[in-house]
Amino acid sequence: MRYIDKIYIDGRFVTPLGSQTFDLHNPVTEEKIGVVRLGNAEDAQAATAAAKRAFPGFSRTSKEERIDMLKRLNEAVSARIPELTEAMALEYGAPQTFTRFAIPHAASSFLNMADVLREYAFERQMGRAQVIMQPIGVTAAITPWNSNIGFISSKLATAIAAGTTIVIKPSEMSAIQTQVLVECLHESGLPKGVVNIVNGVGNVVGSELVRHPDIAKVTFTGSTAVGKDIMRTSAETLKRVTLELGGKGPNIILDDADLDVAIPGVLRMGFMNSGQACIAGTRILAPAHRLDDILARLKSAAAALKVGAPGDPETVIGPMVSQKQYDRVQSYIQLGIQEGAKLLTGGSGRPDGLDRGWFTKPTIFFNVRNDMHIAREEIFGPVLSVIAYRNEEEAVSIANDTAYGLQAYLHGSDTVRMRALAERLDSGRVVINGAPHEPLAPFGGFKQSGLGREYGVFGLEAFLEPKAVISSGAVEPG
Repeated sequence: MRYIDKIYIDGRFVTPLGSQTFDLHNPVTEEKIGVVRLGNAEDAQAATAAAKRAFPGFSRTSKEERIDMLKRLNEAVSARIPELTEAMALEYGAPQTFTRFAIPHAASSFLNMADVLREYAFERQMGRAQVIMQPIGVTAAITPWNSNIGFISSKLATAIAAGTTIVIKPSEMSAIQTQVLVECLHESGLPKGVVNIVNGVGNVVGSELVRHPDIAKVTFTGSTAVGKDIMRTSAETLKRVTLELGGKGPNIILDDADLDVAIPGVLRMGFMNSGQACIAGTRILAPAHRLDDILARLKSAAAALKVGAPGDPETVIGPMVSQKQYDRVQSYIQLGIQEGAKLLTGGSGRPDGLDRGWFTKPTIFFNVRNDMHIAREEIFGPVLSVIAYRNEEEAVSIANDTAYGLQAYLHGSDTVRMRALAERLDSGRVVINGAPHEPLAPFGGFKQSGLGREYGVFGLEAFLEPKAVISSGAVEPG
């Protein structure tokens, strides 16, 4: 049993003023494995004050100093990858197919941002104006429970590169993962107050950060509903916001696709992270004249996917993170049946042989219309919908007929054709034939999938404000 009773403010582990606690559970066994003591609004205020004190000095640090900090952060996190992986498996139930990528990715985010920083010009001459990219001020970061370690690391890496100080409110459901990561951050020896982390619930700690006048920017990853609330509250003080929100990604099988290659890729993109991923390709768009073959292959391939505990290296789909999430996914499966969609595989309840734990059967519906709830709303579980299309125009129309636009997938044989199709999709990213993640490319969504971008130069500039200094004579950039 873990009891986490410290938060991190001004370079120290301190006891929160808040007294509320939150129980932590292992989603594989449903057993209670820990308790976290949560911070309150006063703790959020103390963390903000520490970040504000640290900002003037930190914002004037050199590129070289910040690059050195990013390298130290990478080393500190890399040194504890096994412990971070163990914490994620215990508290979240993430399968090894996900943790093998997620934890090294978190560590590498610091080096990726160091590379961006090394080449970035903070000063540019534009006519008579010297344009200076200036650190935006104290930033608040609010992170979710799915890949908590990665979100904290990438947002912190960008803040460090930009010269901004940060207060992070991670998901209270990820407190064990957060604790191990904060120990890594502390070991890296950052200046006091540069990073502050307060465990707490969103409507207490998160709300205080979003409305606090000394917070200049909020970066949030989570649900679209909460993102809208953050944007409304931030408007009162005209905070800058970056919102990475929900998704309902189209997973398009083109008529020239090699199904031996495409079907495993489609399922990999749809069921990634046990379906608990905003970038999951949960709407499978299939050409009508190949539908019978595609359905047969999807059913066969899905049946071969192992559902189970993260300790088994063959597990592809782990449990839902909580009882609440399990119930949510089950309700959508029932809703799909009620709406008239047909079950290809899966359905309600746990998979055979698993009588405890928040496990869901990998479920695929067909005969799905794009106006059904299961095709329009983010389920956040291993539930996919197959939608038939007659031609390329209809495929694009269905793909774009959604409130979301985070990440889309194309599977086919003609790369030139797919690049042309990618330009027509309303999506922040389009992945062709399962291409690997590119950490330097911008990440974020169209429409209700968010606002702004993360990663690379685009992510860095979201933490900066341009200032024009205009004089009568040309001035060489410093």
